Amino acid sequence: MTVDEATEQPTVVPREPWAGWDTIIRVAGVVIAVLATVITALIELELTTLRSGGLVSLAKGNSPWEGGGVLIPLAVPVAIGANLAICWFAVTVTGRRWGLGPPWALWTLLMLAAAGTRTTEGDYLLSETNWVALVTILTGSLTYAVYSYKMILKPVVAADSRLSGSV
Repeated sequence: MTVDEATEQPTVVPREPWAGWDTIIRVAGVVIAVLATVITALIELELTTLRSGGLVSLAKGNSPWEGGGVLIPLAVPVAIGANLAICWFAVTVTGRRWGLGPPWALWTLLMLAAAGTRTTEGDYLLSETNWVALVTILTGSLTYAVYSYKMILKPVVAADSRLSGSV
């Protein structure tokens, strides 16, 4: 504390923030992005098997996965929207391009594992006849790739420079 000579009041000198907060926020952001990736990937995988007859079963109070009918491609827009949100969040919180890498790699590994895993009966979790699952994997991966490509074309603006008004 110093004394202001004009008013003879003590003035408080503001403390500098701890430099470690930046690292903690970046690590927490990546952890949250990875958790969001796992949750949304599992939701997307469940939605790939949704059929029109499942909606009738749901209206009767049963499970939506019991009915037959044609596949409903609800997983495709969910994958695109969720992956775009995760991309934006990871890059924004970390302020670095590498923030996109962990969610992208994890999402891809989860989808490839689901496509190549057999159940105890010998069936694949995602069969080659489930076109919604194949399109979901394609569009979800392309979402990460397009976002990454757009980052190459336009550099990331650090959060500090946005707050101060300089670019």
